[in-house]
Amino acid sequence: MELLRAATLTVADLERSKSLYAEYFDYSVVEEGVISDDLATSWGTPKSAGQPYAVMQPASKAEIYIRLIEQPAVDGFKALRTYGWNAIEICVTDVLAANERMLNSPFEIIGPPREIDGLPAIHPMQVKGPDEEIVYLTQIKSNLPEFDLPRASTLIDKLFILVMGCSDMDAGNRWLEEHAGVSMGRDMEIVYTMLAKAYGTPEEELHRISTMIHGKDVFFEIDQYPPEATARPTHEGMLPPGCAIGTLWHPDFDSLKGPWITEPTARSGEIYKGKRAGTMSGPDGTLLEVVEK
Repeated sequence: MELLRAATLTVADLERSKSLYAEYFDYSVVEEGVISDDLATSWGTPKSAGQPYAVMQPASKAEIYIRLIEQPAVDGFKALRTYGWNAIEICVTDVLAANERMLNSPFEIIGPPREIDGLPAIHPMQVKGPDEEIVYLTQIKSNLPEFDLPRASTLIDKLFILVMGCSDMDAGNRWLEEHAGVSMGRDMEIVYTMLAKAYGTPEEELHRISTMIHGKDVFFEIDQYPPEATARPTHEGMLPPGCAIGTLWHPDFDSLKGPWITEPTARSGEIYKGKRAGTMSGPDGTLLEVVEK
């Protein structure tokens, strides 16, 4: 059962970002407009109202979306240095071919294709976009016994994992179990060169990460961030810069008791399709939006 619905990224220039995700990720715009007062209030970010947005869908037509919202850049914001949603992960058919495409793009390769010790099923790489957004591009090579992993049908296909950086990973896992209707998956220590580079620590140093699941569907990676990480700087009343919101849909919506920022209500559009949706402020203030399935 797949629960991941969308990732929301904030960008300084919506037209530029739409063009980049179309050209280099093969995504297309399926909805455009401005953020309503009511939706912005549901996120606890009233000054996001009136900001232009676009919802984009992969070439495979999978109903898992990237929503881009335009807002001014935040001075001092750097990728991977703050708590909250820090990356999105997209499945690809061929990570080496994806790497070739990224070589001639405005997306900076910050982690070239590299297999992960202890996880032979996946072959990821990482890039950074012009708004400090981090995107993992991952080839799924085989199944893991305990998880159902997606297969890409186009070179760059659908979103399948959101990555959260936490000040206290264990507390973050417990909060998600209690409030988001998901379960603990795996807890492991890995060499994480991207984090090592971001914090200037030895590349061979081990970093603790975990996954969150629903049944055999794995869709969250929770990272324990180093002590040097900080809360994310934001414009007052606006969304966090970079990866701002993670959106799930849930088959037992009424079992979720919040705490909702505002009472869930039915919403229109590609992400919501007339279903109820509500948003919670989770670990380290991370915004988690849930849509009724």
